[in-house]
Amino acid sequence: MFDPTAFENIKVVLEGALYDLDIDGEIIITDRNDWINTAKLSRRFEIDFQLSENETFPVIAKIVLESSLENLAAELLPSSLSEKLSGCNMNLEFSFMHRHKIVDYRNIEKTLLEIWGDNRKIVQAATFYPIQNEKMMKSVASVNFDRLVYEDQINDLVDMIEFMITTLNCLKKFQD
Repeated sequence: MFDPTAFENIKVVLEGALYDLDIDGEIIITDRNDWINTAKLSRRFEIDFQLSENETFPVIAKIVLESSLENLAAELLPSSLSEKLSGCNMNLEFSFMHRHKIVDYRNIEKTLLEIWGDNRKIVQAATFYPIQNEKMMKSVASVNFDRLVYEDQINDLVDMIEFMITTLNCLKKFQD
């Protein structure tokens, strides 16, 4: 019988947990993408969600799950590669639009480190649209685990969604 890969199992569990929260009305899933790159034999899954559809400028959370040929080969051919590679890369992104002003990026980083821990890599970027009449900026903060995520951590990944919801609530205060 076919045994799904770690990527597939992690993706299905994350997706199911998020859709359960969507059905319960706790979050709203706003986008979902599932790519297979046949040239590089890699996979990428993205799912976006927010807290409420009533917000003018919602904070959007995105989970990005990726698996390369090297990860797949390590899982399917454990004798040829280290089993340490049989996992997935995961990145979390939080983005929000706000009026053209510089938000306190140091406090955003501090907030993210308090929620996610000091051993996470936090990267922030800001984009503004200079030609628009209404001056708006988009801020994106990424939380990178900087390591592979494995199938035996699935329960932790479901708990991670609660940390993402906490992050969404905390980042809303930086929009004012």
